[in-house]
Amino acid sequence: MSKLAAVALVSGRGSNLAALLEAIRSGRLAGLQIVAVIADRPQTGAEALARHAGIDVQVVDFRGFASRSDFDRELLSAVESRRPALLLALGFMRIFSAELVERYKHRLINIHPSLLPAFPGMHGQRQAFEYGVKLAGCTVHFVDQGLDSGPIILQAAVPVNETDDEAALAARILTEEHRILTEAVDLFVRGKLRIEGRRVRILE
Repeated sequence: MSKLAAVALVSGRGSNLAALLEAIRSGRLAGLQIVAVIADRPQTGAEALARHAGIDVQVVDFRGFASRSDFDRELLSAVESRRPALLLALGFMRIFSAELVERYKHRLINIHPSLLPAFPGMHGQRQAFEYGVKLAGCTVHFVDQGLDSGPIILQAAVPVNETDDEAALAARILTEEHRILTEAVDLFVRGKLRIEGRRVRILE
């Protein structure tokens, strides 16, 4: 059986990438193949993880471009050369160009460490902790033209304990990120997601 080809976009340590690779290895994501990993900076943990797994890696270092538009064009070219059916933003710290988002509409999935629409943008866990919420969490969603505003696929809530600091809360959220990201990608691969306006229906 042919596998669905995905490209992962990364910026950091690669824990969500590791979770997906483990799910593929164990058979829980048997229908997915990550054909390439594209990093926006060199020498990240995610890049090292991908190379160790024998995955094609390309670094499109945002610091090496004279303008944002130059970076956007190179990133889109890097993605398009792999012809992915699915694009995965796994802690990718760049805002996508309108062209890339439109080209991969309903095929670009992001994981965000807050219960959207609360606390979009950078450091969702820190925002939640400093705001004093009693429930934090994470969201897997399709990317649209807004900031962390696309249709939501799955969410998981995490209680904020009285003894928590930001690091403890972030660690518990990360565990849930790995779980719901794997589940959401599996649903996509098996054709179980239908987008109806802002709602994502999960089919039986």
